[in-house]
Amino acid sequence: MLSGNWRRPVQIPVVEAELDLVVEDAEGRFCGAVVACDKEAVTLEDRHGRRRLFPLTPAGFLIDGRPVTLVRPAAAPARKGTPRSASGSIAVEGLKARVAKESRIYVEGAHDASLVEKIWGHDLRVEGVVVEFLEGVDDLPAIVAEFDPGPGRRLGVLVDHLVPGSKESRIAAQVTGDHVLIVGHPYVDIWQAVKPATVGISSWPVVPRGVPWKEGVIAALGWRMETSEAWRRILDRVSTYADLEPELLGRVEELIDFVTASEDA
Repeated sequence: MLSGNWRRPVQIPVVEAELDLVVEDAEGRFCGAVVACDKEAVTLEDRHGRRRLFPLTPAGFLIDGRPVTLVRPAAAPARKGTPRSASGSIAVEGLKARVAKESRIYVEGAHDASLVEKIWGHDLRVEGVVVEFLEGVDDLPAIVAEFDPGPGRRLGVLVDHLVPGSKESRIAAQVTGDHVLIVGHPYVDIWQAVKPATVGISSWPVVPRGVPWKEGVIAALGWRMETSEAWRRILDRVSTYADLEPELLGRVEELIDFVTASEDA
């Protein structure tokens, strides 16, 4: 016999993350419409045009205040008549050059810059944001000081291998502030932020300590080419946000939001 306290288990509805579906994250901190979705994460855009990337976790979202589990739509996500940029945002047709904002996004190197341009170039031109690249992060404190960030002049920096206890994390802690945001991905190099399947490999090779990472990868894959040619091969295989790891997608979206946000947001 069932006790009087028995209750039927709550069934969490499974909902396809169709474009323009409005949802909240489970904690109710961000509400927006679906603008992109892959098998691992969904990108939401709020009414101010700000975007956030969320993992597709069970009961990770709310619709009309009720928990739901979002899944990638079975059908192709593109909607007729709604052109999308490579990042999944709504493409602005007939875009004219816009005066660049004083705020900037810095990335570590030329490869990082070319990848950001390929996927987010349209979005950055819409917002009038310029991306510049550093040669490593050792001189970042001096570069930030020279940039002189302040109200209306924000600086966002994307750092490779930003993990607790690393040299990069110690440098980032020195310069992060109200008008400076340092974010990073966990990969040794931006190459690893491209999904292995995109490049046609099962996984990125493990490079022995002491061996230059890019050269080690090229040797392990049996590619007979210079690093510049290897990067062109990788970049040519990238066409949309779905070709990149979520850990990179979320960080770049965060930087764009930061440098384009109004001071009273």
